[in-house]
Amino acid sequence: MRLRRFDATQVVPVPLDQAWSFFSDASNLPRITPPWLDFRLESELPERAHAGMIAVYRVRVAPGVRVRWVTEITHLEAERFFVDEQRFGPYRFWHHQHHFRAVDSGTEIRDIVHYAVPLGPLGRVVDRVRIAAQVEEIFAFRRQVLIRILGEESATASGR
Repeated sequence: MRLRRFDATQVVPVPLDQAWSFFSDASNLPRITPPWLDFRLESELPERAHAGMIAVYRVRVAPGVRVRWVTEITHLEAERFFVDEQRFGPYRFWHHQHHFRAVDSGTEIRDIVHYAVPLGPLGRVVDRVRIAAQVEEIFAFRRQVLIRILGEESATASGR
């Protein structure tokens, strides 16, 4: 299994507690997900994320192809970080770290995603041709939404 890594950092000009409140409210997930994924929650979610929380939703992975995606919040330390991991879904492996840090200009939000695609060599080709770009597009969309919702002083992103 070949792991890919995506890393993105964004600074939003709101205090850490406000940024954390936004991200730990599970109802905000559809707001920061691109419309082309046709994201649909299928499970009841608590008001605030917590370790052990399971979220079930459906996403469109290709035209006419929708899949169920089940994730679990495996680690969470309030106002510092949380980790969501895929239990079932479109990836062979998905591990997404969300880190939060107070900075002079607001809150730095850093996402570190490790993922692997299914289907062996064919999946690696599809990853190079489309999936890696989709991951970039998802986070670019989220960056723009956060600019509108929380404002932003600076944003940087780099896939590694």
